Amino acid sequence: MTHSGTETRPSEARLRLLATAIRIFYAEGIHSVGVDRLIAEAKVTRATFYRHFPGKEDLVLSYLREVHTMERTTVETAIADHPDPVDALLAIARSIAQSIQSPGFRGCAFLNAAAEYPANDQPVHQEIIAHRQWFLDTLTTMMAQVHRDTADAAARHFVMLRDGAMAAGCLFDPALVAETFLRGIEGLLRINAERQSSESAR
Repeated sequence: MTHSGTETRPSEARLRLLATAIRIFYAEGIHSVGVDRLIAEAKVTRATFYRHFPGKEDLVLSYLREVHTMERTTVETAIADHPDPVDALLAIARSIAQSIQSPGFRGCAFLNAAAEYPANDQPVHQEIIAHRQWFLDTLTTMMAQVHRDTADAAARHFVMLRDGAMAAGCLFDPALVAETFLRGIEGLLRINAERQSSESAR
């Protein structure tokens, strides 16, 4: 049997449910939002919901995977558009600073979810860790092109600055938080680039 292209596309109902979850989970949290609310706002039937997502956790996992895809696309675009590793890392930082200043900003979707799913054996928690490991690994690879010996520590420093900025952006002036974050990343990259230049000159 052959399948047409339309049969492989996600259904409109599934897309509406996912879009609704992205909007509400991020703005209000996950545990506070029930299945009935999701069904009502997505304008689907209960049977349709459970046909696409056997349980709420399945929708939560899809929500996090969709956010991961969006963030990964942003990072990979920054890297593709900037052949120089320092420029690429600055572009990643600028995208983070821009998100902090965007309307409706509520911090990091993954850190927010981690607060609601703290147990290591929970599938949602494992999805969060996988995302964060991808981000750290990506930064480590880029930092190795700036200064190999300090790549691991520098990447972790970048993540720490990012996490702090994402948290502070919900509490204080987001423009000031974004500026402070960018200055921190610029300093981090400058120090490591200077180390590489110094060692290369020996």
